[in-house]
Amino acid sequence: MKPKTIVAFHAHPDDEALLTSGTMAKAAAAGHRVVLVLATDGGMGLAAAAYTHDPRGLGSLRLAEAQASADALGVAKIEWLGYADSGSGPVLEPNPVGQVRFARARLEEAAERLAAILRTEQADVLLTYDRNGGYGHRDHVRVHEVGRRAAEIARTPRVLEATVPRDLLVQALRWVSKVYRFPPDFDITSFEQAYSATDEITHRIDVSKQLKAKRASMRAHASQSSGDGGDRTLAAFLRLPGPLYTLAFRREWFRDPMHPAGAPIATDILEGLQ
Repeated sequence: MKPKTIVAFHAHPDDEALLTSGTMAKAAAAGHRVVLVLATDGGMGLAAAAYTHDPRGLGSLRLAEAQASADALGVAKIEWLGYADSGSGPVLEPNPVGQVRFARARLEEAAERLAAILRTEQADVLLTYDRNGGYGHRDHVRVHEVGRRAAEIARTPRVLEATVPRDLLVQALRWVSKVYRFPPDFDITSFEQAYSATDEITHRIDVSKQLKAKRASMRAHASQSSGDGGDRTLAAFLRLPGPLYTLAFRREWFRDPMHPAGAPIATDILEGLQ
């Protein structure tokens, strides 16, 4: 197969590690060009004071972490759309000086920024998020909206929405919670309306051979592994024993809105691509 170009569009540094890093590493190892596009710098992420007081600023630090993650995955290039993190709190904070929070970005303007990258890269596949924005973060929902529109503008051949089958996810989390104590901020019930139903999944990618790269990608985001209140979810995932980590992360899932109804689940993001 002639090498293709895959653009992975994510809201914040570290999102790629959890949702699509295995697929990105798999594509890169097969000789395809992989480009990571970040909507925001992640400057409002929860982090311990040691990171928030870094003279570079948390956003700059997190972009540097994203580069380390990209290096571990074989990503050819990182682009930042220039937007500020919108945060996960109940109130959308005012825009920083000289920036716009991504949740406030005008759809057409943000889509044109991404479409310009898709055209320059001659992208064959765009990886974005499902309509729920995964677990519903305002920036993740915006990624879905902006990604869909940008693909229309750039006429990108295939759009795959990174997701997780929610029933399987909730079942797995409840099982793990019996043998492992998650951090206090981890609410299993919040996932009951998140991501996508199993019957919406169109692509199931085996990334078991890329788990070393996926772990390295997660580890690269050190600022998001802890807060002043203790370890966070990313750290909990990294401490999972090898067999349990493999069980949890050996697959990645996508939804293709154009996938023919009733067609079997695809196992390759490039399958059937002209």
